[in-house]
Amino acid sequence: MDVTFNASEIFEIAEQIERNGTRFYHKAAELFDEHQIRNMFLELVNWETKHQEVFRDMRKQLSHKSRELPTVGSEAGLFTPKAMAGLAVFGIKPDPSEELTGKESIVDVLKKAIIKEKDSIVYYTGLKEFIPTRADRDKIDDIIKEELRHIRILSQSLAQRQ
Repeated sequence: MDVTFNASEIFEIAEQIERNGTRFYHKAAELFDEHQIRNMFLELVNWETKHQEVFRDMRKQLSHKSRELPTVGSEAGLFTPKAMAGLAVFGIKPDPSEELTGKESIVDVLKKAIIKEKDSIVYYTGLKEFIPTRADRDKIDDIIKEELRHIRILSQSLAQRQ
């Protein structure tokens, strides 16, 4: 079955992914006493929260026409933004922070976070193909740039520890 998402739904998915990321990074911050790593994870929590707001604002600013583009398959509940976000990036669990047991090292958590950020880029890149208008695809590119920034920050921290 062909599935088409409109840009509004893509941004709704992005908001859910950012909420999932917020929970993940908050739990990661709780796991470590080291000031620098804890602050980095808490900073990521703040950025994820701000990204939720950015994506929500971007969704609100979409043209009326973009909001009305059809979404095939959503009437069956198969491709709801919440379901897609859960399957896509921070795992299939409702709370992705459950993946963190407290037994992981800082390096393990950083590696896991980098993988999740990379997965989000792959997800957004794939979803971009469902968007019919160039202007809306450009907005998805903005999301990808934000995720690349997260990877740089996490990778720098990982490099300092290896």
